[in-house]
Amino acid sequence: MDMPIHDILAAAVLRILRPLARVLLSHGMAYGAFAELARRAFADEGFALAARSGKRATVSSVSALTGMTRKEISRLREDDAPVSAGASQRYNRAIRVISGWVNDTDFHDAAGQPAALPLEGAEASFAELTRRYSGDVPAAAMLAILEASANVQVHEGRALLVERAYIPMATSLEKLNILGRDVGELVYTIGHNLEAPATDRFFQRKVSNASIGGAAAAEFRALSNRKSQALLEDYNAWLNQHQVDDTTEGAEAPRYVAVGIYYIELPEQEQLP
Repeated sequence: MDMPIHDILAAAVLRILRPLARVLLSHGMAYGAFAELARRAFADEGFALAARSGKRATVSSVSALTGMTRKEISRLREDDAPVSAGASQRYNRAIRVISGWVNDTDFHDAAGQPAALPLEGAEASFAELTRRYSGDVPAAAMLAILEASANVQVHEGRALLVERAYIPMATSLEKLNILGRDVGELVYTIGHNLEAPATDRFFQRKVSNASIGGAAAAEFRALSNRKSQALLEDYNAWLNQHQVDDTTEGAEAPRYVAVGIYYIELPEQEQLP
């Protein structure tokens, strides 16, 4: 007999929550704090769902939709504490600086590769790269971020790009920001594809094999890292060529787009249920 849809959904939610709970517990978040965040998420999405459907969102209607009391919905609606965007901004701007370094020929050497940049003074300097691509983040602060993430090394007064993929290494707060952003985007894509007609679905694929030996797994990890990085750099170059300036009168409104690739490797006994 086929499982009821709510049983299937419950099993899917548990698969998501198990690895998430591991992260939360290892960083000291107790269940009570998580439950409060879950209530807030349900309330926020309840109002958003009503708005998308064209209906008037009320405390009563969201209460009925979510199963929470009207008192809870009112409290969450009134306590609209903003989430800090600082880590997200640093993440985005660091990526933009690296992207500019990789794709903007003003910052390339004679071989067409990212040049070793003087820290300041010259037109093609790290200070100018930062000014052009990071908004109002000072060059010294951006250099510190990229040094901490092992993307940049400074040698004899010049900044060298040694790693093109920005993954914060030293700041756990920024790593946690990636958890929220990237997992949220993947879940959003899956949710969209559950409801959208075939012609409007987003690309969502993966390959996997549960019978790979340790040596082959290490070899595949290196292969996937190399090919995935090259593909993402191709995508990044294309996106940079098609950016729109939303400050120009009559300009097309910009959209956020992203493609993510991930690798996972688990012993057979630890495979996600």
